[in-house]
Amino acid sequence: MIVKLLIDGGDMKPGPAIAQQLGPMGVNMGKVISDVNEATKGFKGMKVPVELDVDEKTKEYKIHTSSPPTSELLKKELNLQTGTPDHKKQKMGNASIEDIIKVAKIKHTNMLEKELKSAVKSVLGTASSIGILVENKEPNELIQTITKGKFDKEINEGLDETSPEKRQKLNDYFAEVKASQDATLELEKKEAEKAAEEAEKKTAKESTEAATEEKKEEAPVEEKK
Repeated sequence: MIVKLLIDGGDMKPGPAIAQQLGPMGVNMGKVISDVNEATKGFKGMKVPVELDVDEKTKEYKIHTSSPPTSELLKKELNLQTGTPDHKKQKMGNASIEDIIKVAKIKHTNMLEKELKSAVKSVLGTASSIGILVENKEPNELIQTITKGKFDKEINEGLDETSPEKRQKLNDYFAEVKASQDATLELEKKEAEKAAEEAEKKTAKESTEAATEEKKEEAPVEEKK
C-alpha cells in the first residue's frame, strides 16, 4: 500500500495525522520516522514529498522521496521564510542565475523538460510567482533573454555557485528595492486606514441621522385646542 506524506525535511514527528495513516498497518512508527528523517536530512527546513510503499503482510516498507517543490528550494537558497503576498508589489529577494541553475539541476530529473535550459526557464517562472528578482530583473524578463542565448555559458557549464562579491552586489541592489517598496506599502497602508476611518465616520453619521428621523416619526402629534 502506498502512503503519501509531505513532511519537514529531516524533522518528521509523530502526530495524529501520521498515526491515522500508519497505525492501522502495524508498522513500527518510530523506525519509520527515523528512516524518513535520515532519507530527507539533506532538505532540512523544506517541505519534502515522501511515499511509503508498505507491505501490509510483512510490515516491511520502502521509502521514496521526491525533491521539494521548486518554491521551497528557491526560498531555501535565499533564506526566505515565505513567498510574497503580492508578486507585483512586493519582492522578497534577489537571486543569481547560479541560484536558478542550482535549483533547476535538482528538479531537472523530475521535470518534463529534457534540456537544463528549459528547466531553468521553468524555475524562473516559479521565482516570479513567489516574488523573487533574478539578476536584478523580473524573472519573466530573463526568460525571454535566455531564449535568445543570454547565460548560455553558465547554463551549459552548469554553474551553480555564486561568488561572495556577486552576492553582495545582488543584496545591495535588493536593499534599495526593499526600501522603496516598503515606503510605498506603508503609504498605501496609511491611505487604506484613512479611507476605512472616513467610511466608519460616514456610517456612524448616517446611523445617527436615521435614528433621529425615526424618533421624529414616532413622536406623538399634539392636537390643536
